[in-house]
Amino acid sequence: MNENVAALLPETALVAAAVCGLLAGSWLPRRRQWAVAVLAAAACVTGLVATSVTMATGGEQTVFSRTFAVDTATDAGRLTVLAALLLIVTLSAESVRGHKRESEFYVLLLLTGAGTLVLVGANDLLTLFAGYLLASLPGYVLAAFAKDAPGTEAALKYYLFGALLGTTMLAGVALLYGAGGATLYRHLRIGLPTAGYGLVAVGLVAVLAGLLFKAGAVPAHFWVPDVTEGATAPVAAYVTTLPKIGGLIAGFRLLHQALPLSDVNWPLLLAVLAAVSMTWGNLAAFFQASVKRLLAYSTISQVGYLLMALAVATRTDLAQRALLFYLAAYALTNIGAFAVVTALPRARSLADYRGLARHRPGLAAVLLVCLLGLVGTPPTGVFLGKLEVFSAAVDGGYSWLAAVAVANTVASLFYYLRWLAPVVRPGESHRAAVLGPLTTGTAYTAGTASLLLGLAGGAVLPLATGPLLG
Repeated sequence: MNENVAALLPETALVAAAVCGLLAGSWLPRRRQWAVAVLAAAACVTGLVATSVTMATGGEQTVFSRTFAVDTATDAGRLTVLAALLLIVTLSAESVRGHKRESEFYVLLLLTGAGTLVLVGANDLLTLFAGYLLASLPGYVLAAFAKDAPGTEAALKYYLFGALLGTTMLAGVALLYGAGGATLYRHLRIGLPTAGYGLVAVGLVAVLAGLLFKAGAVPAHFWVPDVTEGATAPVAAYVTTLPKIGGLIAGFRLLHQALPLSDVNWPLLLAVLAAVSMTWGNLAAFFQASVKRLLAYSTISQVGYLLMALAVATRTDLAQRALLFYLAAYALTNIGAFAVVTALPRARSLADYRGLARHRPGLAAVLLVCLLGLVGTPPTGVFLGKLEVFSAAVDGGYSWLAAVAVANTVASLFYYLRWLAPVVRPGESHRAAVLGPLTTGTAYTAGTASLLLGLAGGAVLPLATGPLLG
């Protein structure tokens, strides 16, 4: 049995930093609790360096009785999660500076980041559920961090949906264990094809319910708009980014490794959910006036495009690299948009952005790049990600789904332009006031990275290609 603890260095770094941050925060004076933010950033950088070394040296392996896999999907997921977490830490620094629970905020971010990394590499149903819990519980607290009425309501909805679908997921784990006689994916791959069809189908749907909750996909999406609007902007950036990465990569690995030979027609189920998610998200976003609520429905539509890769997980070799690249591009672009929202705390509606191009041209440029990037406009990373996902869907036999996705992409341009129109119109008000240089710097970094990822796509895409270890 391989018990190489060093293989889990990124996860260990986040957990160790969380424990040290919790202890340090209990005695640090309030004016110096920013040190925990530095500790959190250092843990993310450590994880990024460790992952880069693993990729460069070919350290792919399965550890602890094959319950956790360190392979191409895990490495790509780690890079995306840790980079996104680092951006969210810097994005939060000025808004929580001096807060009486400042250190706890970063501890919760580190713990939920560690849970997301466990989801990314989980190769066993019990490890998968453990990652689900670790990624979810700190998130419920973060949603209510502001301790105001909208945040409390958001946290309650988030928790209730999470508890309901988490229990459903645990029941699904039990059913798949009963059907396949194991929890390890490589054993389920052998046991599930000979098990009862109904038992496998119900168990799979139940497990997918929990993962779809993490991703914010239909029909487990009802919490997304209220939580995104009720939580603070940095937490909203986290909620709409990190859980998606963990849930979708975990779902891809489960389907690819445990159910490739099953008679259950899960590809069609996921194709339908993908079409409904992208269509519902776009339709609901059309006439939103709140910027955070618009981005919430946008993230529901984006998960619809991402689910296309899961629908063809076992039908084409293009699915894995399409999913991993799209997730990285989406994370940078979405955080860039939320960074602009965070930098302008008084601008809560689309109309509040009137005159932004004149007063804050840098932030206006970032918003332009990120919103057009979410549409899928070249040369941004999301454009190349969508192109890869559409190609995978066609190659996997779902041309109709690719056509639906193209139609939704064109339709989504409407509500993103509704936001951009006031930006270029003349206006004078308090809306040009910004939070601080660290927040605006995060916006510039994320927007620039989104563009660079699209331009460097030819070099990055091969890094997302490689076998999954079982």
